[in-house]
Amino acid sequence: MKRLRTDKILVVDDETSVGHILGEFLNAGGYPNVYVSSAEEALNLLETESFSLVLSDIQMPGMSGMELLEAVKEKYPQIAVMIVTGLGDREIAHRALQLGAYGYIIKPLDLTKTLIDIENALERHHLTLMSRDYENLLEDTVRARTLQIKDREEELVIRLISAMGLRDHETGAHVKRIGRYSAELAKYLGWEAEEVEKIRLAAPMHDIGKIGVPDTILKKPGKLTPQEMEIIKSHTTLGAFALQESDVPLIQMAHDIALYHHERWDGSGYPFNLKNGEIPECALIVSVVDVYDALVHDRVYREALSDEVAFEIIKKSNVESFGPTVFSAFLEVFPSLVEINASILDTRTYTP
Repeated sequence: MKRLRTDKILVVDDETSVGHILGEFLNAGGYPNVYVSSAEEALNLLETESFSLVLSDIQMPGMSGMELLEAVKEKYPQIAVMIVTGLGDREIAHRALQLGAYGYIIKPLDLTKTLIDIENALERHHLTLMSRDYENLLEDTVRARTLQIKDREEELVIRLISAMGLRDHETGAHVKRIGRYSAELAKYLGWEAEEVEKIRLAAPMHDIGKIGVPDTILKKPGKLTPQEMEIIKSHTTLGAFALQESDVPLIQMAHDIALYHHERWDGSGYPFNLKNGEIPECALIVSVVDVYDALVHDRVYREALSDEVAFEIIKKSNVESFGPTVFSAFLEVFPSLVEINASILDTRTYTP
């Protein structure tokens, strides 16, 4: 009894007699099939019908079998291709294998050998598709798992910083905004995706050193004395001390941000009065977005300013504070920062 197959085969040959013989062979092997006499007809048919295998002659008027092979591999990678060739065309058949053909059948045709070659080609092709599907599934699983881990890392950073109670306004929303702002600037500046993600998680730790500054100074509504200002400034070195000597790249970046985010391009910042290229770009990024977020949210010494007013204040600082590259990037992505600010509202607790 003839075995019925599910793999449908498209036969392409300009010689009608050869096409019919191949059709009879395939029928004998239980393969449903369709015959066309040109590569152009084959491509038209592939747009509307599904096939597992294309069985094509090489030498045909118009588009050759080799050109059909390349077109099918590009447009329909889920379809296997086999070449039908004469005894004198073995070199061409080998080239077809190099281009991705799953095998070749040599004329004159032999029923048993033809069916065995077709079955082997289909089996190998199905294994290839299964392997590709499995790889895609693994990639999707790893991607989803990676995103889940990144979300948990962000939640951990924000919850820990928020739980420290550094000062009233530094809620989970504040540190989350700083991370998102920084990632937006880094992306615009052409950072690699991994580095963008790193600064998104590292930036919220910029003020971690303020855990060592008394609340009486942090929450003082009036002007600070010179002595109190020096204590405030110490949060950069305190934060760097807490984050030093780590072999984790995320913590290493957080260390640089904590230590240098109050340095200024013109050398007027602290704690080391660095200038120009001496300041890590990650710290300059956090510096400008931290100023923006501070301006548009309430502080103990003043109420929040509008985005427009904050923009003009930062614009007047020009490159003297943040350097030409980071300053220009801030101006370009400012509308996106406004959107981030509006989407992450201040709350006393962080909800992921």
